[in-house]
Amino acid sequence: MRAAALAFCTALLAACTTTMVERGTYLADTSRHAQNADSRVRFLVMHYTEIDEAKSLQVLTTEGVSAHYVVPDAPRIEHGEPVVFQLVPESQRAWHAGTSYWQGTTELNAASIGIENVNLGPVDTPQGRSWQPYPPAQVDALIRLARDIVTRYSIPPTRVVGHSDIAPQRKIDPGPLFPWKQLYDAGIGAWPDASAVAAHLAGRDPSAPVDVRGLQQKLARYGYEVATDGVLDDRTRRVFAAFQMHFRPRDYAGNPDAETDAIAQALLDRYMNAAAAGSTAAP
Repeated sequence: MRAAALAFCTALLAACTTTMVERGTYLADTSRHAQNADSRVRFLVMHYTEIDEAKSLQVLTTEGVSAHYVVPDAPRIEHGEPVVFQLVPESQRAWHAGTSYWQGTTELNAASIGIENVNLGPVDTPQGRSWQPYPPAQVDALIRLARDIVTRYSIPPTRVVGHSDIAPQRKIDPGPLFPWKQLYDAGIGAWPDASAVAAHLAGRDPSAPVDVRGLQQKLARYGYEVATDGVLDDRTRRVFAAFQMHFRPRDYAGNPDAETDAIAQALLDRYMNAAAAGSTAAP
């Protein structure tokens, strides 16, 4: 009997010990867990650096801005795997998003992981503007990294965004050559269904103008910070251009045209309307 009691007490002490975390001058009892809690990480934000790898690492570690990860344009390979740089622990805030908005959340630094891709972005020449492409090895490393992040944090497709999506008035990265479709094909982020886009075009000229307020409303519902007043001013054009750069990069002039409207509606159908229907469906 005494042996059984001793064994019980020993087991109880061991159980208590495993829930105690020593914090220097006190102990934290972790045996109870609140149900009303979730991850800090709810968004994944893509950037380009506009400078080379060495300068990127210097700036992002010493000059007041930071990102959780940096993906080199030519990642070295170790043990058969590409190497990326992690500059900030995922549990901590990095200073990569600045003043920002997406789907009702402001200041995305506090709720996101930021990935900087080493890329020079736009290069202006006498012949016009060109963009540096993202090499296949860099895209492969980025896909591996991003897929791991969205899987671990269950980040929805519409919350994998570019800096230009969350701050369209001041940012254009990661640019029109960023491989959004490749990421989508790898299970990362959102993309419109081509047949749905064609159905919503319904035979219209893709470049035909559409109602500005209607397009503003669609993009606001998708996540952008945009007025819904029907005024095609510079701020609205920049939002339209950011959306087009993400989902129709061959033409991102910011014009409210039928193809942009059809893409927006196809995205809403695929991600927003389906989610709303699922949330109201009977069990």
